[in-house]
Amino acid sequence: MPKSPPQQHLLSLLLLILLLLCLNINTNAASATTHKFREAPKFYNSPECPSIPTTTNTDLCSDQTIHVAMTLDATYLRGSMAAILSVLQHSSCPENIFFHFVTSFNSNSSLLSYTITNSFPYLKFRVYPFHDSAVLGLISTSIRAALDCSLNYARNYLANLLPPCVRRVVYLDSDLVLVDDIAKLAATPLGDQAVLAAPEYCNANFTSYFTPSFWSNPSLSLTFAGRNACYFNTGVMVIDLERWRGGDYTTKIVEWMELQKRMRIYELGSLPPFLLVFAGNIAPVDHRWNQHGLGGDNFRGLCRDLHPGPVSLLHWSGKGKPWARLDANRPCPLDALWSPYDLLQTQFVLES
Repeated sequence: MPKSPPQQHLLSLLLLILLLLCLNINTNAASATTHKFREAPKFYNSPECPSIPTTTNTDLCSDQTIHVAMTLDATYLRGSMAAILSVLQHSSCPENIFFHFVTSFNSNSSLLSYTITNSFPYLKFRVYPFHDSAVLGLISTSIRAALDCSLNYARNYLANLLPPCVRRVVYLDSDLVLVDDIAKLAATPLGDQAVLAAPEYCNANFTSYFTPSFWSNPSLSLTFAGRNACYFNTGVMVIDLERWRGGDYTTKIVEWMELQKRMRIYELGSLPPFLLVFAGNIAPVDHRWNQHGLGGDNFRGLCRDLHPGPVSLLHWSGKGKPWARLDANRPCPLDALWSPYDLLQTQFVLES
């Protein structure tokens, strides 16, 4: 019999590796969704809060509603639950908050919704399935496997996923907690032209986010000409969805991702396309709303201290997540600030 060409062997090997990875991810996800979470207390509006009629459409489309978007998956569910609780607990008008959860189309969305409803019976929310096929062919491998998850790219499509009447949204990662009123963050001024606001860090080495091939090509590097481009964190953003839709910014981001598949111009997951499109043209968010890096770097996840200054939001960006370190009995000192928002029912509670 003729031998199979080497390309066929390579393709079979790649498919086998992909299958094993998917099996591992699904095993982890199944384990995560079997967790039991406590019911959170109900939080009420203060007397000064604007009144919103309690029908579904008026809740969703009212100018008084604060919209919060998050991705939701089994792996990070414990972090998401803590983040939701922290938002509600510190809000002066928690009944005026509407959550928008984006889940992978291939995930068990009904189980995730059930879990949210059980812990937050009064929460106003919708779940939006995100088709992984929209980005699977555009994702390039990065320095950490978790950054290559297709759901990390769902934020690129919020303007398409959320209803047209939602004009402004606060996007939050799942590895953070708020210790201040989210209404203050949602009210961040965007000025006359900015599409989004995010915490900027102009002391970071901006050039390191892109490859030498990018900087050596004038037609690419001139992208930032005339822009005071700085690194910004996409885990905490205030987005004007009307301006996003009007400027078709999803297409602009996708075009850079398509170029990345033809020639490697950046390294770090879903962040660089945002930098290419928006860096230098965003409104700033006060750094108190992103005490970031508490998860350490992307390689070892070592413990870190708080940055100097006031704190409104604690963000465990980086490899180390507080719930994983607590479970491993190797918590960092600042993980104690996350644990009061942890709704996971321990085995001791379940047995009692």
